Amino acid sequence: MGYLNNQVVTVDAILTKKGRELLAANNGSFQITQFALADDEIDYTLYNPTHPSGSTFYGEAIENLPLLEAFPIETQIMKYKLATLPRGTAKLPVLDLGYSAITLKQGASLAITPQTLNFLGNATAFETSGYSATISDVRLMSTFDGTGINTDAAAAANTVTTTLGTNVSRTVIGSQFNLRATTVNTLFGTNTSLSATITFVGLDSGARLTIPVTINKTIT
Repeated sequence: MGYLNNQVVTVDAILTKKGRELLAANNGSFQITQFALADDEIDYTLYNPTHPSGSTFYGEAIENLPLLEAFPIETQIMKYKLATLPRGTAKLPVLDLGYSAITLKQGASLAITPQTLNFLGNATAFETSGYSATISDVRLMSTFDGTGINTDAAAAANTVTTTLGTNVSRTVIGSQFNLRATTVNTLFGTNTSLSATITFVGLDSGARLTIPVTINKTIT
């Protein structure tokens, strides 16, 4: 979604790929109950407190930056969502997964327990609302679920759906995420490996981290 200009209240909004999947799953309709704001386009290094025309113009270069038009690839838009943190926060929260990339053989399993660094005055913390994890192509996993968070949002997100045909992303919520690589050889075609990404987001802090996932075919 993008604001077309700041003179009138006009918003350009389109559905992401995930949004279109939800629309199809709900017989062509759903109700939007939440939204988020992001500042992907903003380069804060352009703030100039030494501008010769005075303080009114310190942010002039930032205010004149072009805005991105809305586009449907959810992994490439709104990477830097705005979050509310306690007054006096000196360090931004960051996620620690214990992995910078994941490589699994067919049928192999892995459990990931995210932690948040620099959150609420703690060097390391677990977030009360948990974390979301979005895989770009869930066909790569025979198991992809979240556990440990008992909320309505988690229950709705973690409801298993059947994926057929083209690649489909999936989002789950939990304090721990369980992955098991697919054993379906036909997905590989002539390839020896498949790739996707998983994006983790702290639901209280807004911190996010995207890592690559590779599934290697077992050669027999």
